[in-house]
Amino acid sequence: MEQLKRYWQDFFAIDRNENDWWARKQALFAERGADIIQIKGNGHVYSKLSYEQENIHQYHLHVQYLIKQQKQLYLEESVTPYVFKKDHQGNMQAHRRHDYKQEDLVKTEMFKQGDSSSLNSRSKYNRQAAVQYAERWWNDYNPAYRQFPVDCTNYVSQCLYAGGAPMHGAPVRERGWWYQDTNWSFSWAVAHSLRWYLAGATSGLRGEEMKTANQLIPGDVICYDFTGDGRWDHNTIVVAKDANGMPLVNAHTDNSRNRYWSYEDSTAWTPDIQYKFFRIHIE
Repeated sequence: MEQLKRYWQDFFAIDRNENDWWARKQALFAERGADIIQIKGNGHVYSKLSYEQENIHQYHLHVQYLIKQQKQLYLEESVTPYVFKKDHQGNMQAHRRHDYKQEDLVKTEMFKQGDSSSLNSRSKYNRQAAVQYAERWWNDYNPAYRQFPVDCTNYVSQCLYAGGAPMHGAPVRERGWWYQDTNWSFSWAVAHSLRWYLAGATSGLRGEEMKTANQLIPGDVICYDFTGDGRWDHNTIVVAKDANGMPLVNAHTDNSRNRYWSYEDSTAWTPDIQYKFFRIHIE
């Protein structure tokens, strides 16, 4: 609709407050020696509700950034949910991001791993297959799996499984890493749980903690604690490296492709953010 088009044209054209995500994104590109060559976007309204003389619209904003860094060109994409109201005169009001909260399914940090005899037959991690899956489904949802409101860890788990990671521990949700038709382990779908599973597993799928982001390669995983409170909020999968050798990641919830790993352009980012960098192994 025309009002939304004008809103976003103005948004990207006007200088923002330094604490705004767009200002941080521009600063991040400048720090990396990367230039935004072109911005393209479109919106898709997926819900319209009428309630007590209010018309509530929910839509997804799909933005594409064509990036040039040294001699490298790549396309970064993001799909973000927004909501706004229209008054009786048709004017747009109360426009904001439509945020989802992480399901608080588990508060323990420890998982029983089970013995290796419970592992299925997969034994080698195919990074190319994991990245191909991440590219195929970055802005779509495989109907073989449930779609969660907060879908980041479910998506990363699917990528790891596509790369050959073995499931084990079913049907105990606190044990192992697995998915079945109507059930799944906490580590499969909850960001906090997968972070601790990768750190603690000694067989099958496991994560080797790396000190810095530039040590990661495609197929590896980054975990995020946005506020530094010890509760891990988000996971991404590395799909490429930029011209400086730093990771670019794909993610769900706010669906993203080739996003710079640090997430400084996220509305969830705070100066207290903590990261965990995991090299993925299958043993």
